[in-house]
Amino acid sequence: MRMVLTGRESLIRLIGKRRRFLPNRHTILSDPNPNPNPNPNPIQAVEEPPQSDNNDDVQCPVCGRSLPGDNDHINSHLDACLSQPKPTTPSTKRKFSQRTLLQLNFTLSNSKPKFQNLTHDSNNSPVPLPQNDESEKEEEEEVPENHEAEFDSTIAATSLSSSSVNNDVPDDSKPEDVLGATFETFIVGRKYADNPEEMCAGAAISFLRDPQNVKDPNAIKVVSADSVCGKSLGFLPRELAQYLSPLIDNYGFGFQGHVTSVPKHSLDIVPIQIMCRRTSDGESKYANETFKCLWKNAQRVVEFASRNPPSSVKYQLNFGLMLHEVLRNNIHLLTEDEKTYMESFTLLSNDSQRLFIRLYTRKGPWFRMSNISYPEIVDTQKAVKGLAEKEYIHSIEDANKLCESDLNDILNILSVCELREIWCILLKKSGVHGMKKQHLISSILSTDNSVPWPQLSTMILDRTGSCIRISSKAESLMWRTERLFFLNGEQDLSSFLLVDMGKIKYPAYNCIISEPIFSNRNNLLSYEEAIEVAQITDEALDANKIDVVLRCINIAESCVSTDFPIQCSTSESVSSIRHVFTSSWVYSKVVTVGISFLEREHRYIDAINLLQWLLNVFTCDVRRGYWTLRLSVDLEHLGYIDESLQVAENGLLDPWIRAGSRMALQRRVLRLGKPPRRWKVPSFSRSALRKIPEVFVQGRPLNSELGEKNRYYNEAGKQCGVEEIALHYYAGDGGGWQGVHAESGIWLTIFGLLMWDVIYADVPNVFYTRFQSLNLQNAPLDFGTDDFYTARKSSIESHLQQIRDGMAEEFLIKSWETHIGTACRGVNWGCHSLDELRAVVSCVGGTCLASLCKLLAQDYRSWSSGMPDLLLWRFHGEYSGEAKLVEVKGPRDRLSEQQRAWLLLLLDYGFTIEVCKVKPL
Repeated sequence: MRMVLTGRESLIRLIGKRRRFLPNRHTILSDPNPNPNPNPNPIQAVEEPPQSDNNDDVQCPVCGRSLPGDNDHINSHLDACLSQPKPTTPSTKRKFSQRTLLQLNFTLSNSKPKFQNLTHDSNNSPVPLPQNDESEKEEEEEVPENHEAEFDSTIAATSLSSSSVNNDVPDDSKPEDVLGATFETFIVGRKYADNPEEMCAGAAISFLRDPQNVKDPNAIKVVSADSVCGKSLGFLPRELAQYLSPLIDNYGFGFQGHVTSVPKHSLDIVPIQIMCRRTSDGESKYANETFKCLWKNAQRVVEFASRNPPSSVKYQLNFGLMLHEVLRNNIHLLTEDEKTYMESFTLLSNDSQRLFIRLYTRKGPWFRMSNISYPEIVDTQKAVKGLAEKEYIHSIEDANKLCESDLNDILNILSVCELREIWCILLKKSGVHGMKKQHLISSILSTDNSVPWPQLSTMILDRTGSCIRISSKAESLMWRTERLFFLNGEQDLSSFLLVDMGKIKYPAYNCIISEPIFSNRNNLLSYEEAIEVAQITDEALDANKIDVVLRCINIAESCVSTDFPIQCSTSESVSSIRHVFTSSWVYSKVVTVGISFLEREHRYIDAINLLQWLLNVFTCDVRRGYWTLRLSVDLEHLGYIDESLQVAENGLLDPWIRAGSRMALQRRVLRLGKPPRRWKVPSFSRSALRKIPEVFVQGRPLNSELGEKNRYYNEAGKQCGVEEIALHYYAGDGGGWQGVHAESGIWLTIFGLLMWDVIYADVPNVFYTRFQSLNLQNAPLDFGTDDFYTARKSSIESHLQQIRDGMAEEFLIKSWETHIGTACRGVNWGCHSLDELRAVVSCVGGTCLASLCKLLAQDYRSWSSGMPDLLLWRFHGEYSGEAKLVEVKGPRDRLSEQQRAWLLLLLDYGFTIEVCKVKPL
């Protein structure tokens, strides 16, 4: 059972998927004196290029940065530096706009696009094309409505042949220049054809625009030219249609073609050849630059697709795009050896690439060759050989190559029957049918010393046959690639799949980047080592290894740089946002979990020392409220009442202590600060002790045991909670209210919808990736920090004034209809209907809504939880109404400090609130 500790869930989210190989595990667990300064290159498995003896720093003549004096660093930096666009004026800091993964097809750009073309729009933005030569797409895909889903997430689906394109077309093409150009593409969306079975090679085809298509307004339908009624055969691929449709609509171009071959299966994509022609009613006026752009993009589709055969698979292309993005945007973080190694992946055969990705996404670490079989991999043996040559995998074919350190992992790939055979041979016993797999493995490992290693290894390999695993070098670099691409540990390649399947839809926003997340390689490596320490801590907590937990706490404390405390800065928002990607931030999470662990072990002195250290080091952190409260509580545990009181009083002077933590400290001061310790009554006493209106409701209890959630019978005799009892009361005798039990959820949804345009406004250095996620919900990096409001103050205040003026319902409807189903932090599309949300907004009123939205914009993290259980509303006439917020408590429940802080704040904002206490009959 997982040990429940404060801060542990946050640490687990930070770690993400546990790594199979930790480069520094041995060093972390064995070094008697943890080094305060992390090893600048912790990934020992990744060999570094030999360094020059001349380590004197030099200055880059381009950007002025200080660089190590060796040739490898200088050449690598200059390559990256010279490839970047120059600033427009010498006095202006260079800013460049970056398109990461656009639309839902995750395509890459040949060059850095202009700012205005950076919108991450999943609907109809033109898409520059990727460069990956080996990426491919899955053959048989589900197609909704039209061609969109089948080839939605990969530009490779167009699969045009560059050899068949008229290469004589000049770059400054005019409509008359491209007439007669031919190229090859495919008919997709065959399951929606009028008769998929009717198809023959050489059949003539025509093309019709389908602007009313609900999935794609650029859709081009393929119809049979031989048929009188023009039977539908499918659609042109979306990536091609988005460029050809403007040519048809605006330039009067038409296309005709024929089927070049017929696939084996009627629903498979159909190869066709099409030719460009101009219709008699073509438009004579056209914008030449726009035309050239459209035709060039079509040519790029052709060029890219020529390097991606139609047998491609999605996951292979997605992986290649991820590699390409990381190599392009993080070149300053990689050595030449690492860059060469990662680039070599694209030179592998399709089978080798697919096999590696398949293995990387599986649990492992070892895999039996006899069990590896995938339909898209033609020759597994050849694929393994190619991976082994490039050091992407390590294989074992005979017992002499098996290491004792791999014994436990190798045993895990054996079946229970095979383990029983080995167990019986080793112990010369029988009758082990009741033993579980892990018990068998433990028993075999315990006999390891009494059995010669060659004998045991031979017995194992005789049963497993050849085995392979991903090399530690590949494991480390691919983990780093995912981390740099997604910027968190919770997301992985499955994020592509969720978008491909339509499970997640990301919003449109611009990536405006002037500062990288990691400014240099040492910062990245220190961060990675801190993640390792966090994982070891989490594993030790699961295994209840107290000595390892304590060691990790000491390492975390010692590794935080001595140049702290981190100073507050509102003028440099980048630094505060990037702080969460530093080793110090990770170590602070390890120490916070460690404090909770020490308190559980009643080691209060150790906990107090760590709390004081955290408060001295992290001077600008919203977690200071929790740390200060725990310090005061732990001092009281040890009998230091005066010191506990002093800590609480000092905490109330700290601007970073807010919401429930401030309320808790106020109440501690009032409790501990009675005469004779304190004679003067604090100024906040009247506010903190305000009486909150209460109402009492009776219910028929189902259970009354301590520690269990109160359950009751409702009027229909069914089981329910206290919230349902309260809703029934308010709907009847309580005043005829409508309402929902939503707690904070409905308010966060309303905030997200009302402030949508503000959240996704163009602010530099807050969006870095197409998949950007905070706790698996899309939001800018500064969301939940003080910088969110500061960076957007003028636009927020203007927006709030419009809400006060009665525009809230209009904003709500617009956001709902425009963005429904799109991922946004706090917005839950499935819990509440638009009618419910409109009713709430109308009854709450603009003034109260604006106050609430401003509070969340200023400090979302502190106030995003603890709101009252029930939100009630009722109308007075057609356009006016009122709302009430109710916190419901059972017989033995009491308000938390966060709930009390919310109720008092809502009173100040003008809301009607009360506490409903349910008592048993």
